[in-house]
Amino acid sequence: MQILRRRLLQQKSLKQAIGRCAYSTSKLIDVGQPTPASHPQLMKEGEITPGISTEEYISRRKSLLELLPEKSLAVLAAAPVKMMTDVVPYTFRQDADYLYLTGCQQPGGVAVLSHEGGLCMFMPEAKRHDVTWQGQIAGVDAALETFKAEQAYPISKLDEILPDMIRRSSKLFHNMLTATPTYTDLEAFRKAASTGKVKDLSSFTHELRWVKSPAELKLMRESASIACQALLQTMLHSKAYPHEGMLSAKVEYDCRMRGAQRMAFNPVVGGGSNACVIHYSRNDQIVKDGDLVLMDVGCELHGYVSDLTRTWPPCGRFSSIQEELYDLILQTNKECMKLCKPGSSIRQIHYHSVEMLLKGLKEIGILKKDTFSCYNQVNPTSIGHYLGMDVHDSAVVSYDRPLKPGVVITIEPGIYIPSTFDGPERYCGIGIRIEDEVLITETGCEVLTGSMPKEIKHIESLLNNYSHGTAGMENHNTMAAVTN
Repeated sequence: MQILRRRLLQQKSLKQAIGRCAYSTSKLIDVGQPTPASHPQLMKEGEITPGISTEEYISRRKSLLELLPEKSLAVLAAAPVKMMTDVVPYTFRQDADYLYLTGCQQPGGVAVLSHEGGLCMFMPEAKRHDVTWQGQIAGVDAALETFKAEQAYPISKLDEILPDMIRRSSKLFHNMLTATPTYTDLEAFRKAASTGKVKDLSSFTHELRWVKSPAELKLMRESASIACQALLQTMLHSKAYPHEGMLSAKVEYDCRMRGAQRMAFNPVVGGGSNACVIHYSRNDQIVKDGDLVLMDVGCELHGYVSDLTRTWPPCGRFSSIQEELYDLILQTNKECMKLCKPGSSIRQIHYHSVEMLLKGLKEIGILKKDTFSCYNQVNPTSIGHYLGMDVHDSAVVSYDRPLKPGVVITIEPGIYIPSTFDGPERYCGIGIRIEDEVLITETGCEVLTGSMPKEIKHIESLLNNYSHGTAGMENHNTMAAVTN
C-alpha cells in the first residue's frame, strides 16, 4: 500500500513538473527587462516599470516639452556600461533622467524628444553573439510597443536622421552626464554647440523630478521600509557579529531578500573612530567592545532609493560620554524635523541645525569658540539633501528653494570628532549621525524612516532583550575566521 501511495505521489509530482515546464516555455516576448506579461508577480497591466504606469511616463514627457522652448530638441543617452575588467562589467544602473522619461532600464539607446515628433528612440541592435552571452535586449519594436515611443529606429540610423532634427531645432538640450560620441561627434551637433545653441537639460529634468507623484512616493515609502527593516535586523545582530564587513553584508542581504534590486550606495559601517570618516567605505575592522558603530545605508527599489543612518553601541549600552553627544544630535534631529514643512528650505533648516550644535558643543566643552570655522572641524556637512531616483536627487535645484508637498529630503545632523582633534580627549574618536527621510506634506511632514528606533532607551532595550541563542557556535566560528 505504501509503495502504491509513493508511486501515485511520484506521478502527481511529474504531472506538476510538466505543467510548470509547459507554463515556463509559453511564448513570451523578452524585451530585456520585466514587463507585466513576463513578471505578473511584479507588475500590473499598463505599467512600463514596476509601480509606474504608461500614462505617467507619457505625462512626464509632456511636462518636459511644456518647459522647453518652442521648436527645441532634447537628447538623452542611456548610461554607459562601465567595465570592472576587460570582460567583466559592473552591474548596470540606468541614468535617472533617461529612465524617468522612457522607462528603459537598458544601455545603448538614445532618446530624442521634440514638440514636432514626440519621443523618438534610437535602439541598439541585438547581435546573435550578444544575445547568446548576455540575453535579449529592447529594440525598435520594444521602443514602440513597450515604451510607447512615437518613432523608433535602429541606432545605426541615428547619423542619418538626427542631424536633420538638430538643424530644424531652435535650441538643443542634452544630458551632459551621459553625452556619447554617437551623437556629439555629429557635424550638426558640433556646429550647434559652436554657435551656443546647445544647453544642459538637467535644469528641466531635475525640476520635474523634484516633486514626486503619488506612484513615486509609494515606491519611496516601500524603499524606506525595506531599508528600515534591514537596518533593524542588522542592529539586532551587531552584538553577535561586531565586524564592519559582516554588518555591511547583513544589511545588504536583508535589503535584497525584501525585494530591493541593489544598495543605493556602498554601506557606511564605521566602528569607533572610523565613524568620523563621513563616507567611510572600507568596512574591514572589528568594532571594539564599548565603541559605537555608525551605519549609513540605503537601498534601491525599482529606481527609487532610500537613505538613513543610525549610530549605536553593539555592546548594548551607551557610555555617559557617548550618551551626552548622542542626545545633542538626537535633539537637533527632532528640532529640525519641526521645520520640515512647505515654505521652509534645506538652507534654513541647515542654519538652524548649526546654531543648535554650535551652542551644544560649546556648552559641553568640545568647541572653544562658537564660530563656523570651529564647527566645520567637527561637521563639514549639510543638514540634508533631496532624495528620489538618485541619492542626491535633483542636484541642480537650489537648497534655498522653498519646499513643496511631494518633495523628499533627508535630515542628518552629525558630529565627527577625529582622534587628532584639539579638544577634550574623552570625546576624540567619536562619530555620530542620525539620518531620517522626510516627505514634505500639505500640513508639515511625514518621516518615512520613522519605524527605525533612535531613542537611547529603545536601542538599548532592543540590543539587550534580543535573543542571540541561535547564533551560538556559528558566531564563534565566523568570528574566529575573521580574526585569523
